[in-house]
Amino acid sequence: MLTNNLGYPRMGSHRQLKKACEQYWTGAISRQELFLAAKRIQEDNWTLQAAAGIDLIPCNDFSFYDQVLDMSLLLGVIPTRYAPVVTDVKDNTEIDLYFAMARGYQRHGLDITAMEMTKWFDTNYHYIVPEFTHDQSFKLFSNRLFSEFSGAKYVTGKTPKPVLIGPVSYLLLGKEKGSVPFDRIDLIKKLVPVYVEILNKLKDDYRADWIQLDEPFLAMDLTEKQQQAYKYAYAEIKKHCPHVKTLLTTYFEGLQENTELAVSLPVCALHVDLVRAPRQLDDILSSIPPKLSLSLGVVDGRNIWKNDYSQSLSLIRKAIDRLGAERVMIAPSCSLLHTPFDLDLETGLNPVIRNWMAFAKQKLQEVRELAAIVNGNTSLLVANQQAQESRSTSALIHKPAVKERVATITAKDGERNSPFAIRQQVQRQLFQLPLFPTTTIGSFPQTDDIRQLRARLKKGELTQAEYDTAIEQATLEAIRWQEETGLDVLVHGEFERNDMVEYFGEQLDGFVFTKNGWVQSYGSRCVKPPIIVGDVSRPADMTVRWSSFAQAQTTRFMKGMLTGPVTILQWSFVRNDQPRSVTTNQIALAIRDEVVALEKAGISIIQVDEPAIREGLPLRKKDWGAYLQWAVRAFRISVSGVKDETQIHTHMCYSEFNDIIEHIAAMDADVITIETSRSQMELLEAFAHFKYPNEIGPGVYDIHSPRVPSVAEMVSLLEKAATLLPARNVWVNPDCGLKTRKWPETKTALENMVKAAAIARAEVEKKIVA
Repeated sequence: MLTNNLGYPRMGSHRQLKKACEQYWTGAISRQELFLAAKRIQEDNWTLQAAAGIDLIPCNDFSFYDQVLDMSLLLGVIPTRYAPVVTDVKDNTEIDLYFAMARGYQRHGLDITAMEMTKWFDTNYHYIVPEFTHDQSFKLFSNRLFSEFSGAKYVTGKTPKPVLIGPVSYLLLGKEKGSVPFDRIDLIKKLVPVYVEILNKLKDDYRADWIQLDEPFLAMDLTEKQQQAYKYAYAEIKKHCPHVKTLLTTYFEGLQENTELAVSLPVCALHVDLVRAPRQLDDILSSIPPKLSLSLGVVDGRNIWKNDYSQSLSLIRKAIDRLGAERVMIAPSCSLLHTPFDLDLETGLNPVIRNWMAFAKQKLQEVRELAAIVNGNTSLLVANQQAQESRSTSALIHKPAVKERVATITAKDGERNSPFAIRQQVQRQLFQLPLFPTTTIGSFPQTDDIRQLRARLKKGELTQAEYDTAIEQATLEAIRWQEETGLDVLVHGEFERNDMVEYFGEQLDGFVFTKNGWVQSYGSRCVKPPIIVGDVSRPADMTVRWSSFAQAQTTRFMKGMLTGPVTILQWSFVRNDQPRSVTTNQIALAIRDEVVALEKAGISIIQVDEPAIREGLPLRKKDWGAYLQWAVRAFRISVSGVKDETQIHTHMCYSEFNDIIEHIAAMDADVITIETSRSQMELLEAFAHFKYPNEIGPGVYDIHSPRVPSVAEMVSLLEKAATLLPARNVWVNPDCGLKTRKWPETKTALENMVKAAAIARAEVEKKIVA
């Protein structure tokens, strides 16, 4: 019985890759130093997995930015606009082209936009969306895969398992581009020969044994055409790579109606997620062909709770009874990319709570221990059972008063006093804002000085009063700059906040926090998700002090900034001992109390961000209704305790809205801001077609790229927006918060944005007069 790992965190135990990439982007280190930092992380990961006793150790799961972008580079799927990057300066190489695709390129007169970015299924990880044209060609372009294979083999002394995104999922992850309409799945016949070339090269030239092909779309709703693409692709791979041992992986949901398709594909082994969908095992075992091996994803690759060995062992033994141990592998449910690196680094956690957890390093040990228990070492089971019992009965988790409040929620708690049409009239009379009012999403750049202030406070080098004075000064400077620039609705900049979820979790009961529990969100961006351990409540005001201070410094309207209940849920490690909807309602009531407190403090505009509401959708459409019902209700509970005069904003980013637009409308926010710049306002079409009634701010500035958009570029985007939506309902703002950007680019971009809004406003007013 083999132990199998699908992928491992790539930032390093102390975010070494993040730091190296950001230094490379600023020119502080050389390309060779960047590669050396990456090599050390890879070698550490391979050595750690070998020491943990993992039989199938992945390679090519490392990435400088994103594994989908890696696949695009490997396959030569490089949009033509990036051709000038390689020739711009003589020392530009493949890595510079790669980063240009991810982040955009603005040097020596070139101004090339980045590729679109969106969420990886229902996670908070963002991937770079492949771009396909009707005449798309594919070729083996990059050789990094092969060098990593050689490196892993040398370091571990074992034959590593290369990890590739499967051909069908790769196409489905992308988008069709260009004026000629086509279906990207039709490119499968052009794509598969390159996969055949890659697989044979790995087998023949490098002596690879197992090769992992990730096909997460097998856990999604598939059309007949997409099902046929799977059959074609894997028949061709089997035909032309007869000696390659393929491990086909699925995760994040069960196979369901795709079970027969998946088990019929001519691969050597199939991986399934038995954490998300344990009941699928019976259907798989009843239909599995005689020679197909099964990799059982029994250790949760998405959460930090210690595995319940008794539950996992029941599944493992069921599979062994049917298939025999030699056809069974034990594995995490998915790549461990989505979990923190090492629980051993968390010396400050309550030991009782810490004993309930497992991070990536510990999950490898869980895989190994499950295999050992199956082979007779039952002593390992006793300690695990004790940890499970400790958690289920702990007073640290259960708070009767919180449970009682949730139980008494009524329909009225989710309703504003008046419908939007009435609220809009009241708010326009109060605010007197111009057409195309300008604002930002909330945060301003977190400079090294700001981060050092926070670090010094934690170390005791600053008193709370000294820290507050410094944050007040930074806030005041940001307010004065916004006034000078001409922004209409201001923000305080969020200099006191470490993260949009962590900041709130630190002030809510029911959360615990790590010091090194970093997880990659996109590129070099890492987040440290809070851990929801028990029932959630709000013991005191969380943001009133800073919003009130900021409003007192200006005569313009200041937005209060909060994170919504669904996003706090999605971007935390959530307790798995009660329904997610119950936990969300607990958070919603806490946010509701804060919204009411902000209104009482004189804050008239309050933004409750919900960028994760689309991300939380179940992968199967038949399951969407139940989720959207409780998710939208939770948002409405959080914002419905205020008067009509109080304007509620929400923000969403990097999501497709077409198929849930009616539920976005049902949230009934007075103003919604969304990401639209990378898609050139494409996302607005869903709102226009639906005739979205409320106000909307389509982003005109891509904040995930260092490039500064011109005034003309933003005017063009606003003109496009005005053709899709009533101009009186359009706001002007960046795509997202500006925390990760630098001040010089931020200031120039926002100055351009204000100028663009003025031009667009004048054009509309001219038409009205005419």
